[in-house]
Amino acid sequence: MSQVSHRSLGPIGYGLMGLTWRPDPVPVSQAIEAMKQALESGDNLWNGGEFYGTPEYNSMTLLNRYFTQYPEDADKVTLVIKGGVDVKTLVPDGSPEFIRKSVDNILAQLGGKKKLDVFGLARRDKRVPLATTLRVLQEEYVDTGKIRGIALSECSAETIHEASKTCKIAMAEVELSMFSQDTLHNGVAAACAQYDILLMAYSPIGRGILTGRFRSAEDAKHLGMIGSLPRFQDDAMAHNLKLVDQVQALADKKGCTPAQLALAWVRSIGKRDGMPHVIPIPGSTTASRVKENSTIVELEEDDLQAIEKLLANFEVKGGRYPPGMPIEI
Repeated sequence: MSQVSHRSLGPIGYGLMGLTWRPDPVPVSQAIEAMKQALESGDNLWNGGEFYGTPEYNSMTLLNRYFTQYPEDADKVTLVIKGGVDVKTLVPDGSPEFIRKSVDNILAQLGGKKKLDVFGLARRDKRVPLATTLRVLQEEYVDTGKIRGIALSECSAETIHEASKTCKIAMAEVELSMFSQDTLHNGVAAACAQYDILLMAYSPIGRGILTGRFRSAEDAKHLGMIGSLPRFQDDAMAHNLKLVDQVQALADKKGCTPAQLALAWVRSIGKRDGMPHVIPIPGSTTASRVKENSTIVELEEDDLQAIEKLLANFEVKGGRYPPGMPIEI
């Protein structure tokens, strides 16, 4: 059995999630410009999803267009695509038949322009033994060289421990930001460290709120799912903006943007004892935003102490997702 860790995938930079799920798809030319800027900035971990967008315009079709235009970049990128859920209903399906269908569809849409480095299991299907799902991925795709590794997404610590008994998990994609620190306290980060699993921190800028772009719940409504999340509702938003204002003040003092400060804090977690390697994967749809997010800010000890003091004294209001949505399973 091939044992593929994130370390065997080659040098990985600071990450990019420009292939994100949006209600208003950006023009292809703009997306390609952002992706090119990301690679030039050292952000070579690209993350997308089979269910991001329509069959005609999704992560894979966009990647196909990019690598058709820039075939020389294919080997420079470590590509992670999530699947294993029905693209219409978003219901997880971990059956062998469906997993094969999902991976094969991703590979077909990439059209051979780029190898799928890591397939991410978007959600665990509780109806199917996890080992059954993972053995299909390991034996039929990793061991045969069709993909190079396996990732988990929105997984609990229990799922990480269970999965690691069946195969090597290269990466885990979980939400982590100043706005959402659950991963640090629920055993997920510790489990990633135990098994040397790269932690991909999605929404490291708090789904955009830490940039200061939202000043009310109304500002987030046009962003589709984000506008429906409990933390972005009227009362919760008004409370949570107090954190945003304080992050802005710290960024001003540091001489950087709030987004850069937020990303620097996420990266700093990987330097702590007992923590895994952490790479933030912010959603970026313009070259200018990619350039901003790629600017590395080094946090000194007094910076970290100020941030930790702020976070210790602020409790975010509202859950990450509405009640009933399957997360951390």
